[in-house]
Amino acid sequence: MSLRHAVLGLLADRPASGYDLMKRFETSLSHAWPATQSQVYGELGKLAKAGMLEVAAEGPRGRKEYAITDEGRAELRQWLTEAPPETVRRSDALLRVFFLDHLTPLEAVAYLTGEAERAAHRHRHLEEVNDRIEWDDDALSVNGRLAMEYGLRFTAMREEWARWAAEQISASGGR
Repeated sequence: MSLRHAVLGLLADRPASGYDLMKRFETSLSHAWPATQSQVYGELGKLAKAGMLEVAAEGPRGRKEYAITDEGRAELRQWLTEAPPETVRRSDALLRVFFLDHLTPLEAVAYLTGEAERAAHRHRHLEEVNDRIEWDDDALSVNGRLAMEYGLRFTAMREEWARWAAEQISASGGR
């Protein structure tokens, strides 16, 4: 997913200012696709220049509310239906697993146990976030719950795998 498509997707529901978009990012997309304020504001300018957004309203102190255009909706739809999703192919954590034989068995087990703990910590964090969110029946909430469930299942799987891998190293004596 690109920031461009995240902004278009959020504005497809209703117009918003940059400030409003940042709040919506924080409460929905930030765990899947984080963005800084300067990135969001920069993308708003690029999208407006490309004709995918328009300024729907202007308020005090230069506040602008952006609305998606037909061209922006077409871009969002094309991205959703035609562009294959990018999958993360690089993992620093998994790359290290390939070279665990350069560590002592105790160090390898410690690394894998650390990975399990990091995954467990991330899982607990997602559970806390999930408990704080007031889910609604709107599309962003429904889809947000799907994404949250992915995160919960993924972190649980990573923890389980890392603990299993640590057991494998322990049982083999590092072979």
